Amino acid sequence: GGIFALYSLLCRHAKFSLLPNHQTADEELSTYHNPRYSYRNPQSLTVKRFAERHKKAKTALLLLVLFGTCLLICVGFLTPAISIRSAIEGVKVRSSELHYGVVLIIACILLVGLFVLQHRGTYRVAFMFAPIVILWSLSIAAIGVYNILKWNPRVYKALSPYYIYTFFRDTRYDGWISLGGVLLCVTGAEAMFADLGQYTAASIRAAFLSKNFAAVSTSFYASIPGLTYMSAMFVTTWLTALIINFVWGQSLVLALLFALFFGSIEMIFLSSSFIRISKGGWVPLVLSVIFMLIMFVWHYGSRKKYLYDFHNKVPMKQILTLGPSLGIVRVPGIGLIFTALVSGVPATFTRFLTNLPTFYQVAVFVCEKTVLVPYVPQKERYLIGRIGPKSFRMYRCIVRNGYKDVQKNEDDFENDLIMSIAEFIQLEAEGSGTLEGSVDGRMAVVRTSEKFGKRLEISELERNGEASSSMPPTILNSSKSHILQYLQSTYEMESPGSTLRRRVRFKLQPEMNYKDPNVKDELLELVEAKQSGVAYVLGHSHIKAKMNAPCLKRFVIHVAYLFLRKNCRAPAVVLNIPQTCLIEVGMNYYL
Repeated sequence: GGIFALYSLLCRHAKFSLLPNHQTADEELSTYHNPRYSYRNPQSLTVKRFAERHKKAKTALLLLVLFGTCLLICVGFLTPAISIRSAIEGVKVRSSELHYGVVLIIACILLVGLFVLQHRGTYRVAFMFAPIVILWSLSIAAIGVYNILKWNPRVYKALSPYYIYTFFRDTRYDGWISLGGVLLCVTGAEAMFADLGQYTAASIRAAFLSKNFAAVSTSFYASIPGLTYMSAMFVTTWLTALIINFVWGQSLVLALLFALFFGSIEMIFLSSSFIRISKGGWVPLVLSVIFMLIMFVWHYGSRKKYLYDFHNKVPMKQILTLGPSLGIVRVPGIGLIFTALVSGVPATFTRFLTNLPTFYQVAVFVCEKTVLVPYVPQKERYLIGRIGPKSFRMYRCIVRNGYKDVQKNEDDFENDLIMSIAEFIQLEAEGSGTLEGSVDGRMAVVRTSEKFGKRLEISELERNGEASSSMPPTILNSSKSHILQYLQSTYEMESPGSTLRRRVRFKLQPEMNYKDPNVKDELLELVEAKQSGVAYVLGHSHIKAKMNAPCLKRFVIHVAYLFLRKNCRAPAVVLNIPQTCLIEVGMNYYL
């Protein structure tokens, strides 16, 4: 929602994020900076530095954002059920003998049906509800015109601020209480345009229509107190004030004036909603607190796990002293080591070598991270670099995703990675060769190159393993034994998802001229390694709290965080990794 977008914008322009995985290269994304916000106010820089230095301030900001987001989540899942029930209660106007239990049953049936339609896609639901929305709009407009002409043609005078004053002067306490209903009318209109064509908007319209047809008391206003909405608006206002100061570079006085002006108006509405806490308003507040605690526990555990990896990563000097073979046996193939670190070698890799002193001839450390922008262009998604000298055949790939990006073709990740590494090797040779002796070389956005995708020749493979290209590709021997190849083919036949994976074969372009023969050898070795097979190395972490940790921390780690981890999808499922290509390395984390 908007609250999360405001928080990401703040973290983009100030160091408010609690995860230390930010890179300078992230700021070079085309969607990262807005040139209109290049101006910086010295006063805002002073306040920003103060907030960046204090961890408690950043934690308080995170909790505020999580609470506001959870309020919107509660509105999202409470509104459909109660608004649909309110719409069905409108039928009792014509059928007063209708039992309340029948109303609940009809509402449940409608909810199930609408959720089934929602699974088919919101655009299909919108297509079905479009005629209903048009009919409702025409009907409510006609009814409004009829009531104005018949009952009170002078109702337009209510637009005058004078009547607002006289209304509160005459009603006093009752008028103050009615602000909650006024707010709900506004939020209902907002939902009509924000969620046009979906069941939540339709149900809100139906509930509003039922209340205009009959002057009967229903549970809509009392069950969803205008409190949840106002609390979320209040959080948004204060975040916007921070945006004015830190992002837009305006003065602190202007930001405070904005917060006080709009915040005072919202406080008036919010105060009128406090009396409804005992009448059901406590439900969304309690649920929001529970959801906030769940999100914060997940963030806390993930951050502690990242810091453990960061402080226990292997020094590069130790890796370099082992030589190109790393002191182990290098076998044909590519090993993808997934890690959360954007620099250095994770302890998972050395633990794997300790227990099994062998690894693949090409090692790629892959880090998937979410950057503080909604979308990352596909050409800027991959950052490729080299670890150690060229003879080590060790690379690093950082996959940057926006917080609204959706990965659609996970099966193409291997092929995109090979193409990106090949492009990096060529760009490195065409540019400066200063990375040969570097400890952890510079990284490059390789997909922006004009020659990307033209370095290697790609041929599609059929299910029987033959190339579909008209040109016969070079046949490369696989390092797998006949038994392993038989087991892999059997697994792929039994697993429907594996047979749908895109399979390609790479080979060097015959017309490509290489000034440096070492570049051709490195590319050929990369192609041969891909043909031999790709293995995914993931850490299977066991999280434990330290022995001297406080009781609260032990409860959070051992109970809450572990429960969330066990009920989340495993990384192998998210990445759609075949079981025959998966290697998990057990790691104990003492947080």
